[in-house]
Amino acid sequence: MKLVCTQSDLSTNLSLTSRAVPSRPTHPVLANVLLQANAETNQVSLTAFDLSLGIRTSFSAEVLHSGTIAIPAKLLNDITTRLGEGEITLENESTSTDDPLGEGSIVTLTPQSGRYQVRAMGPQEFPELPVIENAQALHIAAGALIEGLKGSLFATSADETKQVLTGVHLTLRQDTLEFAATDGHRLAVVQTMNESSDTNTETQLEVTVPARALRELERMLAHTNSQDEPVALYFDQGQVIFEWQNQRLTSRTLEGQYPAYRLLIPRQFERELILDRRQFLSALERIAVFADQKNNVVKVSIDSEAQEMTISCEAQDVGNGRELMSAQILGESIDIAFNIKYLMEGLKALSSTEIHMQLNGNLTPVIFTPVGGLKMTYLAMPVQLRN
Repeated sequence: MKLVCTQSDLSTNLSLTSRAVPSRPTHPVLANVLLQANAETNQVSLTAFDLSLGIRTSFSAEVLHSGTIAIPAKLLNDITTRLGEGEITLENESTSTDDPLGEGSIVTLTPQSGRYQVRAMGPQEFPELPVIENAQALHIAAGALIEGLKGSLFATSADETKQVLTGVHLTLRQDTLEFAATDGHRLAVVQTMNESSDTNTETQLEVTVPARALRELERMLAHTNSQDEPVALYFDQGQVIFEWQNQRLTSRTLEGQYPAYRLLIPRQFERELILDRRQFLSALERIAVFADQKNNVVKVSIDSEAQEMTISCEAQDVGNGRELMSAQILGESIDIAFNIKYLMEGLKALSSTEIHMQLNGNLTPVIFTPVGGLKMTYLAMPVQLRN
């Protein structure tokens, strides 16, 4: 095998693919990235698979001789990222003429200056990425996927004991794709338009995909040239595959019944506010200095008569902070408290200039939605106010 590629192409694709390399592989070959070079298409593909998450990326190169080899991922990545920009020649020859499968191969990297040799493995033991037979592809625009992931991934749970909550629940129906994530204290729901012409209106898909896999999908999609790029989604029991532009991500799905989250969102409200999102977020970031000292709790006092909202925190033995901001308020005054982290993360994801805040009591769900733009609902549960 012999190929010539740029340092930036190899480094970029290696950094994406290597994220599916396990830190503690159950089998030595899983610590490798599988490199396949095709002289007919002048394409190089890199594959990593930890038996749960699989990533394959492809890029163009000058392939002089086709071949496949498994190279230690961390070592190759560490070398490549430290090389200067320019072309790299990558080739391998077996160290033994009796070794047609490539065991004991040496891969040589020749940049513009220097020469590096890495001991590699043959490809025969590297596991195949899952394939879903006879499944009909659902096509989703890359932009819609990115939008939905940005508005939901942050709300997933990190608690592995509640495994189904560590993923995002995807629901595809008619011309919309819905993303939902909750950790039991807050809920983010995003609806994006799915204008793909080949999606059958009868088709409905519901699947919960691990947040880890979707974070890698979001990272990979950031490299696409067009927001309209169609991403093919294949789904089978226990497995989901995303494919586009010679790129592929496979993941196991999460088992278990996802909570009926739509039932958690109130339909009527006693109080409604219109707020400047950036002003609210900036105030919270300043108050967070004291909230960090007091269980991350911040008090929000809504004054209907003055049309003002006060954000405050008093940390005993440390000090206190208070911020005042104007707001359009309908309904009676109320004091309410939140985990400041949940408020700030939700406000960052909402993205519009103004936001709509709706609530009933001081211990019932509070809903935040953007005024215009993305169709997103963010629910945050208040916490008990303690004197």
